[in-house]
Amino acid sequence: MIDIKLIRTQPDLASKQLATRGVEPGVIEAIVADDSQRRALLVKVEQLKADRNKVSEEIGLKKRNKEDATDTIAKMQAVAAEIKSLDEEVKALDTSLHNRLLHLPNIPNPTIPVGPDEAANREERKWGAIRQFDFKPKAHFELGEDLGILDFERGAKVSGARFVYYIGQGARLERAVYNFMLDEHQKEGYVEVIPPYLVKDAAMVGTGQYPKFENDAYRVGAHDEMTLIPTAEVPLTNYYREEVIDADELPISVTALTPAFRQEAGAAGRDTRGLIRMHQFNKVEMVKFAKPDQSYVELDKMVANAESLLQKLGLPYHVITLSTGDMGFSAAKTNDLEVWLPAQDAYREISSVSNTESFQARRARIQYRDEEGNLQFVHTLNGSGLAVGRTVAAILENYQNADGTVTIPDVLVPYFGADKIVPEANLSNIMK
Repeated sequence: MIDIKLIRTQPDLASKQLATRGVEPGVIEAIVADDSQRRALLVKVEQLKADRNKVSEEIGLKKRNKEDATDTIAKMQAVAAEIKSLDEEVKALDTSLHNRLLHLPNIPNPTIPVGPDEAANREERKWGAIRQFDFKPKAHFELGEDLGILDFERGAKVSGARFVYYIGQGARLERAVYNFMLDEHQKEGYVEVIPPYLVKDAAMVGTGQYPKFENDAYRVGAHDEMTLIPTAEVPLTNYYREEVIDADELPISVTALTPAFRQEAGAAGRDTRGLIRMHQFNKVEMVKFAKPDQSYVELDKMVANAESLLQKLGLPYHVITLSTGDMGFSAAKTNDLEVWLPAQDAYREISSVSNTESFQARRARIQYRDEEGNLQFVHTLNGSGLAVGRTVAAILENYQNADGTVTIPDVLVPYFGADKIVPEANLSNIMK
């Protein structure tokens, strides 16, 4: 959530910055108007309360002097009624302001490119040589089906489109990938966490998924009071919800492997085959809590942590900085890592690492005390380290061989238990 003080004191600046994120100027004008009216009402209420106190003293004095206080009591009752009415107006304005602020995206960092969509994203660097095949490379879903390790048809039969069964070596590869990622993150000082996979609405509000993106979530319960997590970012960030963190503990780094559940409501017709855009997928998440003057150093470290995984896996990628129009709702700055997929002849996102600055912490009320003892909001950061299914897809495509087998990257061999994926027998034979 944006600090209302920024909008109040610098409305033109806030309007200009948020316009790059698609926010109409009238939205900021309405917030300024509501805030101005609210503060004027509060001044009036305080004056009326002072008047009420004065009248109350007059009533007490008259009663002590055995004088008739009927008119004075009536006057106090009228003042009290006006105060109650104004308090209700203030409450309504508070609700309106809060809702307006909840729907505003974060203020973009001034270093990021300005533009309406992904076309304005800026490439920062590339790593790895793109493999030149002496045969036509297959897409990962074709390889997975040919090898008998991915079953999309039965996934769709049981759960619908964008679901999959990992079979035999496919399941082993997925497990090898995420165990490798978790081990690497622990070496970098991240504490591994297994969080809840269901969260309350307040947690989704805290990280910015609600109220704006409720249609993208899977809600459960008799009254839809709980949500299946769309990312481990939600339970990890909300761990310190409504708490004051000891400043000496910052920065704090945590990591988790969880499933992620997404409706993909706006993705109709996109990536309809394969592991790129699923309703359920595994992801290893990185989350950090930092002081404001540390957060962009920590952002660079998180990007480097994600890059290190791809480099050790030998997967070509590039790093881009997202534009104002392509960046996520809560982010002030985002660096995406996109891995090379030979069958698509393109880079595709495999990690998105963001600094939300104080945006999420203000919504979730996560604070620390500065050196003067004053409460300040922490900065929160999050990033994929990495999306597991997309990593599996990248391994299958980049390490495929002409005979239909897939070579396992060296760093995964100890986790996978073999150096190659070979055609799998059907499930009934595997289980014998």
